[in-house]
Amino acid sequence: MSSSADKYQRPRALLLANIGQLLTLRSPSGKQGPRRGGDLNELEVIEDAAILCVAGKIVFVSKMREALRDPWVASNRKKIDEVDCRGRVVLPGFVDSHTHPVFMQPRLVDFEKRISGASYEQIAEAGGGIRSSLKAVRRATRRQLADGMFDALRRMAEQGTTTVEAKSGYGLNAESELKSLQAIAEAAKRWPGTVVPTLLGAHVIPQEFEDQGDEYVDLVCREMIPAAAKKKLARFADVFTERGAFSLEQTEKIFVAARQHGLGVRAHVGQLSRTPLSILLRFKVASLDHLDHVTEDDIRQLAQSDCVATLVPGANYFLGLADFAPARKLIDAGVAVALATDYNPGSSPTVSMPFVLSMACTRMRMSPAEAVSAATINAAWGLRLQDRKGSVEPGKDADLALFDVRDYREIAYWFGENRCLETVMNGLRQTEASG
Repeated sequence: MSSSADKYQRPRALLLANIGQLLTLRSPSGKQGPRRGGDLNELEVIEDAAILCVAGKIVFVSKMREALRDPWVASNRKKIDEVDCRGRVVLPGFVDSHTHPVFMQPRLVDFEKRISGASYEQIAEAGGGIRSSLKAVRRATRRQLADGMFDALRRMAEQGTTTVEAKSGYGLNAESELKSLQAIAEAAKRWPGTVVPTLLGAHVIPQEFEDQGDEYVDLVCREMIPAAAKKKLARFADVFTERGAFSLEQTEKIFVAARQHGLGVRAHVGQLSRTPLSILLRFKVASLDHLDHVTEDDIRQLAQSDCVATLVPGANYFLGLADFAPARKLIDAGVAVALATDYNPGSSPTVSMPFVLSMACTRMRMSPAEAVSAATINAAWGLRLQDRKGSVEPGKDADLALFDVRDYREIAYWFGENRCLETVMNGLRQTEASG
């Protein structure tokens, strides 16, 4: 995991003043664990608020009048970088907990084929899909991959995102997967936000291992995972557990290897077809993502676990699917739900978390408050960063997003435009970081 504020000048003391609505996301009951059920609607909204950040951390959250009476603020006012929020909305920076940002070019042929009626699997069988991104990634230099990823991180921050989980997965040999993880590390050093790297060597089986899936799994377990762990290039290992990708048995083998080398585990599951979740949940998996196809029994098991169910409606939207993940069933059953962009060149080419919130509300019937909780504190739990990210409270990292709206519900309401005015990442304003 990389946080790069220390690369820049030491963050000045920062006071966000005259906040119209501050969404702290602090737990009203003090419960431990991610938000579930009705607690997803509890945002703790403070009106006419202020936030003081010092050395990249949040120091206090208060009403504006209390901030002005604070002795330290009064005596150091000239040394504080003050942002007049003018009655607008501030919330924790979004935590985008599922992205695939290491690629070289869009998949426009896939896009056109899909418009003409080809399915995801038909496109893959014709040589498109994930495998079509391999050649460019394998040929690219680490710096080229890092430059592309850094551009994506910059655009994410412009939309209010301050923490990003970044997967490899378009190299699919030991050399190119490690090169992709190195590119993630290089881009992270240039960005003041926080990046959580994930090894996705088990994305699909590359063409050179066609009909030799088990042999490729051995390569992932024997070479990729040990190297990524030894070089501290990944915090998690991920698997695309799906028909046409990796079986449950193959996933289990990869999880065992990841755990042996100190990596956390997560998986894509239930996107195209149902996979029973019980075996995966035994590994204390941090997050299971997509979950379009789940049974009542799967939902019950998720609700009884600490696993976060990360929903990625951007993929359903871009693939032209009529159905979306059953967010209401999951939430009403007590599952901890998160939201992410699934930013990637094939099925979800968007960096916009506000657009994801809008889809969550309109297509998955989540309330605006549930969507905000899922995109902040629950996403932080899905990355095991809940002690530092996802809420606005003293001691946590100063990750904040200022939106040009008067009511937080407008963030999901105004789709297709960016209302984010400013992002603070580990105490640095985006303007400082880019300058």
